[in-house]
Amino acid sequence: PVCSMGNSTSRLYSVLAKTLSSGAVSQHQDCLEQLDPARLDPIDPKDLLEECQLVLQKRPPRFQRNFVNLKKNAASNHRPIRVMQWNILAQALGEGKDNFVQCPMEALKWEERKCLILEEILAYKPDILCLQEVDHYFDTFEPLLSRLGYQCTFFPKPWSPCLDVERNNGPDGCALFFLKDRFELVNSANIRLTAMKLKTNQVAIAQTLKCSDTGRLFCIAVTHLKARTGWERFRSAQGCDLLQNLKSITEGAKIPLIVCGDFNAEPTEEVYREFSNSSLNLNSAYKLLSPDGQSEPPYTTWKIRPSGECRHTLDYIWYSQHALNVNSALGLLTEEQIGPNRLPSFNYPSDHLSLVCDFSFSQDPDRLL
Repeated sequence: PVCSMGNSTSRLYSVLAKTLSSGAVSQHQDCLEQLDPARLDPIDPKDLLEECQLVLQKRPPRFQRNFVNLKKNAASNHRPIRVMQWNILAQALGEGKDNFVQCPMEALKWEERKCLILEEILAYKPDILCLQEVDHYFDTFEPLLSRLGYQCTFFPKPWSPCLDVERNNGPDGCALFFLKDRFELVNSANIRLTAMKLKTNQVAIAQTLKCSDTGRLFCIAVTHLKARTGWERFRSAQGCDLLQNLKSITEGAKIPLIVCGDFNAEPTEEVYREFSNSSLNLNSAYKLLSPDGQSEPPYTTWKIRPSGECRHTLDYIWYSQHALNVNSALGLLTEEQIGPNRLPSFNYPSDHLSLVCDFSFSQDPDRLL
């Protein structure tokens, strides 16, 4: 594989063009050992964004989405913590398995689609980024995001469906990124989820971080539960296992918690109720966008497959409501913006929408426990 990453004095094109070429994960890891991110020049995010926009100049412009202010009380003294949750659509699945019948193959070209994904991340500037279906971690996300100041962690699925696709780029999995100048890593756990005492193909990453502004500890977790209708009890069991792990990691909710994920479950499912009723006192941040604060958005994914149109709410950002406030949340794309061919498209790189929330610590964290 090509190991050169260019340097910050050249046109930034070298950064995107020379991200490692496709190949086995082991090759990427070998290459990364030679390319210690600590020794690489940092990238200016504005330069990278400009370069992405050059690559994307023949595509329609990004959709405009606005943040909705949700904080009723006085402003916090500290900068909010911006968390982004996104199933970015594994490249191998988009091209080889998912059958997006209304999406032209041209729209899925990795060289351009990766720039759409990066553009979305760079536009919202998350302090913490939680991704699912990442199959280009070693050749794209780790090399670039580490140079933007993020600490990067990846946990692949044990038997990724990406490996069934010809010319795949290795397994997909969950990835977690946080800005090193804002947080210190205290503890990290890679969790292989179990269901009915059996190890499953689904995973989670949970990290305890210390916020440098406030000195407060909190836990951030990312997961992606089993897909498809008929697997509701299985997802419920996986959710129970994840909650048990998180109870231990947060010392029974003493440490505030944020859980991001594609749960593959509508709000009517048992696993959603388990998270809602957990002793960890979790609430779903995107409910706060509804008029009564009690309803999830009408959709977080919208696609057309050979079997028909699939419009579902599957993605969530859960948070400890006794210890954290949601200051604002990014509004979703409208049906008009998404368009009749749905997602993904030339405008938008994934079949799932990104969710972004700004959090602050409560002044009196034990009040609601």
